[in-house]
Amino acid sequence: MKRMGLIFRAKANKALDRAEDPRETLDYSYQKQLELLQKVRRGVADVATSRKRLELQLTELQKKSTTYEDQGRKALALGREDLAREALSRRAALQQQVTDLETQHTTLQGEEEKLTVASQRLQAKVDAFRTKKETIKATYTAAQAQTQIGEAFSGISEEMGDVGMAIQRAEDKTEQLRARAGALDELLASGALDDPSGLAKDDIQAELERLSGGSDVELELQRMKAELAGGAPQQAIEGGQSGQTAQNQPQDTPRFDKQ
Repeated sequence: MKRMGLIFRAKANKALDRAEDPRETLDYSYQKQLELLQKVRRGVADVATSRKRLELQLTELQKKSTTYEDQGRKALALGREDLAREALSRRAALQQQVTDLETQHTTLQGEEEKLTVASQRLQAKVDAFRTKKETIKATYTAAQAQTQIGEAFSGISEEMGDVGMAIQRAEDKTEQLRARAGALDELLASGALDDPSGLAKDDIQAELERLSGGSDVELELQRMKAELAGGAPQQAIEGGQSGQTAQNQPQDTPRFDKQ
């Protein structure tokens, strides 16, 4: 079972390695870095927003503190020490809130500065990774193109191998058909095959057809000679035929009258 599992993992790893495109992996990594940079920037923006709210609250508290201080002075000027004491008490309470807010403001300001520096560093890393990514992608694309061109020239690529096999099969079939056609021609010339009409011819019939064809040629030759001589082609032909007939007929034997 362990061996089967090892074989399965090896084949799966090989299949994944064949299917993996480094350019897609680099683009995915760059996208993740951009998402992380965006989160850091949002964190910086949130801290800056909180700092700004504290600053607004500090401004309001400082205004109230100044108001209570003015009220205390006026109360003392009017001889109302009790009112002056109350105004100063409220001012002291506000001053404690101001101190707390200032502490928080300092803390937030420090966090904001840290996040800003981290964001800037991360931005620099992302920019450097983007440059490196594009360089690697361009190099990979060029190497892939060179490999494909080399495989095309050498004929070792899968596509070129299929084309070469198709050409070889076509050449083999062509040679087979040419050999078959040559063999059939030889068999027909030797008379080893039957007549396509289905009527077998012996050597006597073949000789008769040859003689008949020769006589037709002779008759045509006589007709052409007669035309050139200005005579009637049909009479020359008939004369030739009657001459041949007369030569072929036997001569009459002499007749003796009875006395």
